Amino acid sequence: MTTYLPTLKQLQYLVALRDHGHFGRAADTCFVTQSTLSAGLRELETLIGVTLVERTRRVVRFTPVGERITDKARRVLREAEELGDLARAAGQPLSGDMRMSVIPTIAPFMLPRILPRLRTDYPDLKLYLREEPSGAACEGLHNGRTDCVLLALPFASGDVASAPLFADRLFVAFPEQEYAPCPTSIAAADIDETRLLLLEDGHCLKDHALSACNRPELRAEATMLGTSLHTIVQMVDNGLGVTILPEMAIDAGILAHTRVAARPLDAAHPTRDIALIWRRASPRERDFRLLAEVLAEAR
Repeated sequence: MTTYLPTLKQLQYLVALRDHGHFGRAADTCFVTQSTLSAGLRELETLIGVTLVERTRRVVRFTPVGERITDKARRVLREAEELGDLARAAGQPLSGDMRMSVIPTIAPFMLPRILPRLRTDYPDLKLYLREEPSGAACEGLHNGRTDCVLLALPFASGDVASAPLFADRLFVAFPEQEYAPCPTSIAAADIDETRLLLLEDGHCLKDHALSACNRPELRAEATMLGTSLHTIVQMVDNGLGVTILPEMAIDAGILAHTRVAARPLDAAHPTRDIALIWRRASPRERDFRLLAEVLAEAR
């Protein structure tokens, strides 16, 4: 009896459709037309003899068996990718394709310093970058969408291997006229909870800042904004409140051309820990540890 096995391409189509919930967007990520992706999925359903996706004009709904098969497909695709990883790991270090997610409170401040060195020292490395919050980045890591993640700890990252890079000090940023004379540091107890501006849920910097301050009332009273650090700095510059910034953002010039001052946060643990994480037992662990060394040196 002849057994017909799904192709990796068909499994890729299935996973892409589950991730995006839309045939057009899934086709774009697979670099095929929508009709090609749809035909590939119908061939897969015919091959295995079950319906994986219920199709309507407005909704793409996976059947229960479709959900289970998609989960298995993710694991199969990840194993297939690791075949290539094994080959790359045996060859030249830091070469070939690598997909790295970086959280938004690190990417604009650290990447401009590290990318030129990587291009110079490791010209055969093709580093594909994705900026996204920690939760989505870690989910992508475990699903095989990305190879490693540059983020700030502590964060519930799951079963991963990690390399610590450096501690990033937290600073309180405020309008220059807020304090007279300007102190050398600002104690967490002196922050006005009604004027504290922070990023909204999903950004780990918010949790790191609140944890460092160790004041429960800050979580209840602070204003959470779904925006970027650059936008929050502009609000502080206009006298709307104060915020907490990482040292790397200040070193990168986020306060340039503003009337915002910043002083170190005086607290028991006024830092967040920058780290590179990857799937445990990855065959490219040597590459990730080497990349971590480069990142730490280029801080």
